[in-house]
Amino acid sequence: MWAGGTGSPRRGTAPAPTDDLFARKLRQPARPPLTPHTFEPRPNRGPLLRSGSDAGETRPSTPSSPRARAHSHEEASRPAAVPTRLFTDPLALLGLPAEEPEPTFPPVPEPRWFAHYDVQSLLFDWAPRPRGAGGHTEASSGTLPLAEDQTASSDLLLEAPGFVSELGGEGELGLGGLAAPPVPPALPNAAVSILEEPQNRTSPYSLEHADLGAGYYRKYFYNKEHQNFFGLDEVLGPVAVSLRREEKEGSGGGTLHSYRFIVRTTQLRTLRGTISEDALPPGPPRGLSPRKLLEHVAPRLSPTCLRLGSASPKVPRTLLTLDEQVLSFQRKVGILYCRAGQGSEEEMYNNQEAGPAFMQFLRLLGDVVRLKGFESYRAQLDTKTDSTGMHSLYTVYQDHEIMFHVSTMLPYTPNNQQQLLRKRHIGNNIVTIVFQEPGSKPFCPTTIRSHFQHVFLVVRAHLPCTPHTSYRVAVSRTQDTPAFGPALPPGGGPFAANADFRAFLLAKALNGEQAAGHARQFHTMATRTRQQYLQDLATNEVTTTSLDSASRFGLPSLGGRRRAPPRGAGAELQAAGALVWGVRAAPGARGAAGAQAGGPDSAAEVPGLLGISAEALVLVAPRDGRVVFNCSCRDVLAWTFSEQQLDLYHGRGDAITLRFDGPPGQAVGEVVARLQLVSRGCETRELALPRDGQSRLGIEVDAEGFVTHVERFTFAETAGLRPGARLLRVCGQTLPSLGPEAAAQLLRSAPKVCVTVLPPDESGRPRRSFSELYRLSLQEPSRRGAPEPVQDDTPPVALMPTTKQLLHVCLNDDSGPPGPGDLAEERTEFLHSQNSPSSCSSLSDEAPVLPNTTPDLLLATTAKPPAPSAGKESPPSQDGPGSPCAGEDNGDPAPELRASFLPRTLSLRNSISKIMSEASSETLEEEWQSISEIASTCNTILESLSREGQPIPESGDAKGTPKPDAEPEPGSLSEKVSHLESMLRKLQEDLQKEKADKAALEEEVRSLRHNNRRLQAESESAATRLLLASKQLGAPTTDLA
Repeated sequence: MWAGGTGSPRRGTAPAPTDDLFARKLRQPARPPLTPHTFEPRPNRGPLLRSGSDAGETRPSTPSSPRARAHSHEEASRPAAVPTRLFTDPLALLGLPAEEPEPTFPPVPEPRWFAHYDVQSLLFDWAPRPRGAGGHTEASSGTLPLAEDQTASSDLLLEAPGFVSELGGEGELGLGGLAAPPVPPALPNAAVSILEEPQNRTSPYSLEHADLGAGYYRKYFYNKEHQNFFGLDEVLGPVAVSLRREEKEGSGGGTLHSYRFIVRTTQLRTLRGTISEDALPPGPPRGLSPRKLLEHVAPRLSPTCLRLGSASPKVPRTLLTLDEQVLSFQRKVGILYCRAGQGSEEEMYNNQEAGPAFMQFLRLLGDVVRLKGFESYRAQLDTKTDSTGMHSLYTVYQDHEIMFHVSTMLPYTPNNQQQLLRKRHIGNNIVTIVFQEPGSKPFCPTTIRSHFQHVFLVVRAHLPCTPHTSYRVAVSRTQDTPAFGPALPPGGGPFAANADFRAFLLAKALNGEQAAGHARQFHTMATRTRQQYLQDLATNEVTTTSLDSASRFGLPSLGGRRRAPPRGAGAELQAAGALVWGVRAAPGARGAAGAQAGGPDSAAEVPGLLGISAEALVLVAPRDGRVVFNCSCRDVLAWTFSEQQLDLYHGRGDAITLRFDGPPGQAVGEVVARLQLVSRGCETRELALPRDGQSRLGIEVDAEGFVTHVERFTFAETAGLRPGARLLRVCGQTLPSLGPEAAAQLLRSAPKVCVTVLPPDESGRPRRSFSELYRLSLQEPSRRGAPEPVQDDTPPVALMPTTKQLLHVCLNDDSGPPGPGDLAEERTEFLHSQNSPSSCSSLSDEAPVLPNTTPDLLLATTAKPPAPSAGKESPPSQDGPGSPCAGEDNGDPAPELRASFLPRTLSLRNSISKIMSEASSETLEEEWQSISEIASTCNTILESLSREGQPIPESGDAKGTPKPDAEPEPGSLSEKVSHLESMLRKLQEDLQKEKADKAALEEEVRSLRHNNRRLQAESESAATRLLLASKQLGAPTTDLA
């Protein structure tokens, strides 16, 4: 062994002796490599820097020629260059398997036109990498732990090795780094699961890290005709495959065929989805065999190892259990009580009684129940003999039963410091809430000695047992547990002691337990259980029928294979599931010409898989196994594309840039064609707007980027800019990133103005995304453009200008279209098209022809009151000649008028709120349109009355409103309210009729299912009799499976 002295195989001056074991390892003579590796540079990875050894030094090569040796002293006198690259992969130096470099563009999952059902299917890998350093980990589906998170501490929580602290303000890790939490109806990235069907956000706090696609087998295969194949693959291990052929009537009258697949391996991700028959190679008239289908869908799966599953009822039940083992609606959470001055585990477990602050917190979380005789979820608590205490805490949140193991409600053992009876339950929980009284010591997670507790939610009370009680929250999780929502506000609060804080904390606890399932310990346990199920099916529940002899899907009894007429090129793009492309994505927009100043560069690009379904658009990082971007297809506004790049605008005008690989224009063309089918977006226009002789552009733009006016005979009009168009980019920057003030400054002063314009729709209305319309419908009526009353020195009159304008707008029966200058307000209307199905119809029922599953979301306008004939604006205290109330103000009938319609308006608004809270998601668009119109009018009436000083009860109850002795003469506003009441009564009747029709339809469906099961049983019985008869007659038996 050489140490660097005489006889060393190294050239140059011998290095000085060192105690660094890593350096001495490198100075040993070269050995044959244990595994093949490479030292080629990998993109986007920094070099390995070491100090204190020669492992990080770049050794100069010895000059080979005399001339080179003569001039070597010149180079030696120059400043030493900074070493540019060291060993790329240190694992290769230690003889370990080298980490494979990350591909520039991720490979597209096989097969090409497979429509994935959910995100887990999109992440399915036929060759999963081992879990470990540098390998593909399924635990990294959340946000990555940051350095500042790992070393953060506060007065609630201390840093601890092996744990990540969240103290507030972290946000969600998206495509461009940390971002603010999404606002409803948008979903957090970790909450996106199903892609083929709508996944609506019904609560302010979404449940995350849930594999909602696990119900795919129950919904599309269970109790339906399908085939199951099991086997032991040499590479993948035990495998279970489920196949089913679907036939549907297309819009053109033909029959559309598709095949649904489920491929299960030992990895926890399952391939689920559909492939259209048009994307498959043509087959014989009798239909494709299962072998041909699997060779196309699963080419890496060995077809010789698969055998047809048995007809035992155990097989579908086992597959249901195997798929749905990740779905659980029963959770248990531990609660530890920490008094003032306490901080250790023993002190919290030995608190015998609960204080007033702790009891106030428990009553906020749930209900105290008597355990003896309790029939709901008990979470291993004794409900017969009270051996685990007499009471416990129980609640239900978002269809999840939650039983809390409260330390003070579990049995207390005197003279036992460890309190094993309490620790037996709380220590086996994954999520633990640590409640701290004011004055408690900061909590340190290493004080808890348990292998199951992975998430700690630290809650500290402030001003407990007072009307001003509030709470602060901090989170500590293990490093292999991905981050989960809802995101904490900066500082962790404060949260008021109300129902919103309860929902936040329960959602945080449920998401924490679901996220901890991706940790290494629970991932190994789930993989082992899944492997046992698959091994049992492949060993004990198979027949001798192979794929070659299995029955075809197009049976002769169906009269041969009936294929729909060819639909032309691009028919596979009409699938309802998510089609996938490999991309490199970055936040922001570059424009069709490529990168520009201020835009994203290649270093900020993230390689990912772009999935576009009929409902959602997602971007998944396959290396981390997490969704980095998602938006609804209804939120897609527009796109700008070139041969290898596409800028996608969504939501409020935000943008992402997508770069594609492959032949120029091929992938981009497919994505654009897909977006045209599933969204209402369109292609943008790039315009250069020169200024006139007075340095003006000749356009007027509001704060949201909508063009409100274009002057005639200007360069802007010549370029094609029209009122109603929307500016998405100004001088290369998107409007949300600029802000209204910066965008206005660029439009006023930039020497050259280049804009990206979204043209209006076919009717000339501005284009908005669904999320924008949703937020507009929830905002106050004051947002709708009603001017504030102007104060002057004249005596106040009965009706203020706001009320007069409201009366004029409500009673304006002119049906003529308003002009460009008469647009006073914007409101959301849900217009129903008779040619499109209702929102309650499933898109998969008409696949692969995509129906219009969402109502048309357009912006209607309400006309302003006509201006005075003189052309000047009248003073606020005077009536315009066109006002219908002119001539009535002098009589001062306002008190009687307000006393008449105020209680009726309040009652109407309360009824509308009740209807909207009880209405289901299947309510028709016409009903929602009428309800929205009535609610908007009532809120506007009440706001106008409040501005005039009329007291309105906060609860919306009109009991305290003085009633007139006699009903006044029916005025214009009273008639309007009466009309609204009649409309409300009609809506209530329609809703009752709809509920009755729905119940009748469900009863008919149950009857059809019963008849179907009966016919299936009779068919099986007839097949059995036919088989027996053929055996008795001596005829050769045929496989009827």
